[in-house]
Amino acid sequence: MNNPQIEFLLSRKSPPISQLREPGPDDGEIDLMIRVASRVPDHGLLEPWRFILYRGDVRHKIGDYLAGRAAERDGPIGEQRVAQEKARFSRAPVVIGVVSHPKAHERIPQWEQFLSGGNAAFALVLAAHALGYRANWVSNWYAEDAPSRKFLGLTEDERVVGFVHIGSVEVRVPDRPRPEPRTILSEFVLAD
Repeated sequence: MNNPQIEFLLSRKSPPISQLREPGPDDGEIDLMIRVASRVPDHGLLEPWRFILYRGDVRHKIGDYLAGRAAERDGPIGEQRVAQEKARFSRAPVVIGVVSHPKAHERIPQWEQFLSGGNAAFALVLAAHALGYRANWVSNWYAEDAPSRKFLGLTEDERVVGFVHIGSVEVRVPDRPRPEPRTILSEFVLAD
C-alpha cells in the first residue's frame, strides 16, 4: 500500500507511560493538538468536552494527593503503592485530561456526548503522534472517585474520558497483536 495517511494511522501504538520522557510538547504544539482534538463529530455543535492541562510541578502535587486519597479509600497502603500513586501524573512531561462536559439537550443523549469526548481523546492521541510525540490514554481509579475528580479540576456533573500522557520515547515501541478485520466485521443480511 502506498498511502501515507493510512500508513501513519497503522503506525500508531501506545508506549508504556513509564517510557515517556522529555521533551514534551510546547505551548504551540499543545494548542495545535487541542485544535485537532476539537474537530471531532459533535452532534448539535454542543462541544460536550473540555481539556485540562497538567504539567510542571503540579504533577507531583497531584501524586501526593493521590497517594493520600488512596490510603484514605483503601486503608493503609505500602511503600510500593505510595510510590505508584505519587508517580501517576509525573511519568510523562505532559498530561491532558479529556473531560466529558455534557449539555442538556432534548434529542442528544449524554452517552452520545460522552462518545464525542472519546473521539476527542483519540484525536488528541493522533495529533501527538503526528507531531512526533507518543501518547498513552488511561483513566484509572481516580477517574471514578468524586473527591479526586474535584481535586483534578472537574465539576460534579463532569466525567473523565481519560488522561492522555504525552512525551517522547527513546526506544522502539513494539506492536501488540491486532485483530484481523474479518474476525471483527460482519455484514448485515436481511433474513428471508
